[in-house]
Amino acid sequence: MKDYIRGMRSLIGHRPLMLCGASMIVFDDNGRVLMLKRSDNGRWCFPGGAIELGERVEEAAAREVLEETGIRVGPMELFGVFSGPEMHHVYPNGDEVYIVDTVFCCRSYSGNPVGDNPETLEVGFFDLSALPGDINPPTRPIVAELLRRMGSATPDKVN
Repeated sequence: MKDYIRGMRSLIGHRPLMLCGASMIVFDDNGRVLMLKRSDNGRWCFPGGAIELGERVEEAAAREVLEETGIRVGPMELFGVFSGPEMHHVYPNGDEVYIVDTVFCCRSYSGNPVGDNPETLEVGFFDLSALPGDINPPTRPIVAELLRRMGSATPDKVN
């Protein structure tokens, strides 16, 4: 997929690109959620990324979790599809995207999360009442919806 995006960028430069993504909200046995600190901007998000050409969204979500955190997810369920102006993002290199993110939830996984790859600086499980403060902008609507559904909406956690 990186070659596909690189090819598209060679044609359009930094102009807006629609990007289809898949993300995963992984819960541990204590109801905490797995988040990672991105290496490109130092902000926190759920594991996820771009869907490769011809890849199923479920496969992409599971692949991204494995690539970014080193854990294998078990059964997953659809959490929601997020799109619109709040999913607009400009990366530190100037690339502009409008993300359509298909987000799944998973309550079963194997392995221990690690954050030692080029995309991830740090990983950890967080209680919904103690999420990291610097949430990646396209992750904010997902966090807001998660907090709303769990009955713990705190606006300061998603700004």
